[in-house]
Amino acid sequence: MHDMVIHESDAEKINTVLTTFLGESGASEALLIDRSGQLLSMTGANRALDTVSISALAAGAFSSTGALAQLLGETEFTVLFHQGNKESMHVSTVDDQAILLAIFGERTTVGMVRLFAKEASAAVGQILAEARNKPKTKGELSTPLTADESRTSFGEKTR
Repeated sequence: MHDMVIHESDAEKINTVLTTFLGESGASEALLIDRSGQLLSMTGANRALDTVSISALAAGAFSSTGALAQLLGETEFTVLFHQGNKESMHVSTVDDQAILLAIFGERTTVGMVRLFAKEASAAVGQILAEARNKPKTKGELSTPLTADESRTSFGEKTR
């Protein structure tokens, strides 16, 4: 997924799906993360979350459950659920490169989150598949800056 580009139009589609998911499921936050732990998209409550750590740790936990699944003869577990006193977390497969993490509290149930996460994951998976198939264009912004351009960009005077 490291060479994939999510164009603005695809990001908007993903955000729409995640926003709809939050409304239907009652979850408070939704994070789309790649399997290496990179945050791709987030929507939900406007509170300060350490999304970098949450993304990395959730991806690691999801990966470790894959090893457990193999010990039981499964290819992977597609859902990981953590229940807390006030908040819980539902992590599920989007495709072979991304996972969906939902944070939710007492105003909904794991069943509601699971039901709508399955639908959202399928929709986001389709958007990501289409994004991967788009041609990778190379334009002005894809070439490295020259020394003079970088000085100008960072407010230094050119020589």
